[in-house]
Amino acid sequence: MVPLSANPENKDRRFALAGALAIGGAALLIGCLALGDGSGALNASLRGVSVWWEVLFPALFPFFVLSELLLGFGIVHFMGTLLDPFMRPLFRLPGVGGFIVSMGFVSGYPVGARLTSRLMDQKLVTRDEGERLVAMTTTSDPIFLIGAVCIGFFGNSHAAPVLAAAHYSGALLLGIASRFGKRRGDTLQIAARTDNRAAKTGRWRAALTAMHRARLEDGRPLGILLQQSLQSSLALMMIVGGLVVFFSAALDLLVHGGLLTPVRQLAAQLLPWFGLPPQLSEAYMHGAFEVTLGAKAAAADSAIPLVDRIAVAAFVLSWAGLSVHAQVAGLMSSSGWRYWPFARTRFIHGLIAMLLVYVFWPLLYRGEAGEAAGWSSVVPAWANMSSESVGIRFGWQAALIWPPVLFACAIGLIVVSGTAAIGMRRIWSRLASDSAKD
Repeated sequence: MVPLSANPENKDRRFALAGALAIGGAALLIGCLALGDGSGALNASLRGVSVWWEVLFPALFPFFVLSELLLGFGIVHFMGTLLDPFMRPLFRLPGVGGFIVSMGFVSGYPVGARLTSRLMDQKLVTRDEGERLVAMTTTSDPIFLIGAVCIGFFGNSHAAPVLAAAHYSGALLLGIASRFGKRRGDTLQIAARTDNRAAKTGRWRAALTAMHRARLEDGRPLGILLQQSLQSSLALMMIVGGLVVFFSAALDLLVHGGLLTPVRQLAAQLLPWFGLPPQLSEAYMHGAFEVTLGAKAAAADSAIPLVDRIAVAAFVLSWAGLSVHAQVAGLMSSSGWRYWPFARTRFIHGLIAMLLVYVFWPLLYRGEAGEAAGWSSVVPAWANMSSESVGIRFGWQAALIWPPVLFACAIGLIVVSGTAAIGMRRIWSRLASDSAKD
């Protein structure tokens, strides 16, 4: 007889009940704080609306619409078939994962989760692959990282190469490390089906066939496809905005209510153990809730060494904040996706990004005297912007220029890295066969 406590269903029910009670209690507490400090809640909500409208809306909305259109026209399936031989040896993910990785890196959170949930609905990726894809592609977009964080908050464009290299390299390292997990039968079946189609017809013809099949299965005319893409993207942006406003108000109420003071004091005591100033505890506390507020807090105290502030910003961007976690959870709720592995991966990504900042700092940062690889000459519009100018004008201009270039660079990196992985695997197989013969 199996003990009642050992029943997995009862265990899941207890976790679900505990989570519901915790969320309900937190909501009740925040509601009481809002009633007690109505003006503070209103001001914090207005700041959240400003961040959503001036930074997030112009940065995310075009990519939401574009992703829906690319799915409807079958472009995702076309590129997935082409990238499949490079993604399998590198990340043990299907080729469509290469498109998600590129779009996720270029457009930022939560676009990677949006695309992954759609592909899981179409049975193109399994739950295991979807969880690993979301964990790897929950990253900041370069427009926000360079324009809003480095130039808007830090006022220093020369720190952008270090922060970008640490943030995206950490995500890629996580993706490569996750390939060594357990293999599942459904993953192997999808991989074998894709390889058989390409072997019979050729890779390019199989890609065109996959695109044509996806377009026929979608079946929506261009006008309807565009209309529904706009409607779903606007609805998603409203959800994103609501979560940003909620977490902005919740954080402000908890801070002014004194409920997070013990957490900040504990962080201030722990940070010196790792060689970090205790003043950065506020950045960690804000970043735990909302990435924009955390990055801004990390840049606030100019008396702290810049490398330490950039390292904290790298952790905040990689952790992404509970606001982004809630956005991802909402998008993935219908796919059987699990939150705790995602949260654990976000935390590990933050630690890796912090360490990589200190590794890349002497290599990529040149300070004001010497520019890092001519960075300001590459992006003069970004380098000359002040924090007040990072808003709607910046978002739309940068969204039209840089994302196609960055997307092509991401695809090229996947192809080159995948080719190297294929070559290493062949060399290893040849060495293994030679040693077996001996």
